[in-house]
Amino acid sequence: MEVLTNISSSFWSPDIWLPPNITWDDISPNSENKYADYHHLLYPLPMALGLLLVRYALEKFIELVIRYCFAPFGKSLGIKTSRSKKAPPNALLEKAYSKRIKHKQITALAKQLDWSERQVERWLRLRRSQDKPSTLTKFCENCFRCLYYTLIFIYGLIVLWDKPWLWDIKYCYYGYPYHAVTNDVWWYYMISISFYCSLSISQFFDVKRKDFWQMFIHHKATIMLMSFSWVCNLTRIGSLVLVIHDCADIFLEAAKMAKYANYQKTCDAIFSIFTILWLITRMVIYPMWIIYSTSVSAPKIVTMFPAYYIFNSLLILLFVLHTIWTYLILKIAYNAFYAGQMEGDIRSNSSEEVSDDNLVNDLANNSSNHLKSEKQH
Repeated sequence: MEVLTNISSSFWSPDIWLPPNITWDDISPNSENKYADYHHLLYPLPMALGLLLVRYALEKFIELVIRYCFAPFGKSLGIKTSRSKKAPPNALLEKAYSKRIKHKQITALAKQLDWSERQVERWLRLRRSQDKPSTLTKFCENCFRCLYYTLIFIYGLIVLWDKPWLWDIKYCYYGYPYHAVTNDVWWYYMISISFYCSLSISQFFDVKRKDFWQMFIHHKATIMLMSFSWVCNLTRIGSLVLVIHDCADIFLEAAKMAKYANYQKTCDAIFSIFTILWLITRMVIYPMWIIYSTSVSAPKIVTMFPAYYIFNSLLILLFVLHTIWTYLILKIAYNAFYAGQMEGDIRSNSSEEVSDDNLVNDLANNSSNHLKSEKQH
């Protein structure tokens, strides 16, 4: 126990987390001021089981919302609930599908079924496609995220509108670290952390996309950023980062919804708005306002400390991810400009797509012939 106590005291040393000559007692919550308390980071440990139960309850609630609200709306737009192409039943391939299949196994399966390797690969692609959510399901997920980003952005503006640091970012550092956390900022933080935690979990169960690892790093970096800013009482700059990021995502989700609903012109128009907002918020305001202030302005006002350098490095890491995504977005916008419409999914595509028009009939006939030959034997 003494060893753990020493490790804990060394890890939470104010020399690491706070400016020089400042202790945890100096910014501990009291009757007059409600400071961010690093002890709150211990709460998720006993609350983990409760969080899973809450998540399960929310999923059931969302299912009801999707079924009775989003789904009828999506159907009214002509979005299908299921895919028209399905892999024909095949017990041998179904058994192999449940495991990870290598190329040698595909060759063996082709010989057993008297198929070509290409036909086996086609069946596997179709079977994987069946496990992916339908267009209507993805449309409903985008509806939910679009609604969340809209509400949290509006709430963020309401919270920050009367805060001096929204209009003069230097107020993020004046009087630091004696910055009391108001109830509205506290809720803004807690709701945002909960959302990004849910994304980091659900990402492993959703359709795997090309930017899976970029999104994985993004979610982890965001959670770490918010945790660092909370522990170091840098909630003012953290709240500005949040409100900047939520703005463009509203139009990204809306553009996806229009794409799934086959409103191509609407999709192109919304995507254009998203691209402009993305470039302004992520590639101009974020680096020239946020990162500039944390890297140049802050050291002139606040004495630097180790945790602050980590916090600033995470901000820069987010900007690197923004740059990667900006390249992908501009590439899509460029192709759309010359093709006349948005092609494929937006910002990240599913890892595999099926595009064989006569595939189902071909495989169905082969599967039927194979079953007949087995009966004859």
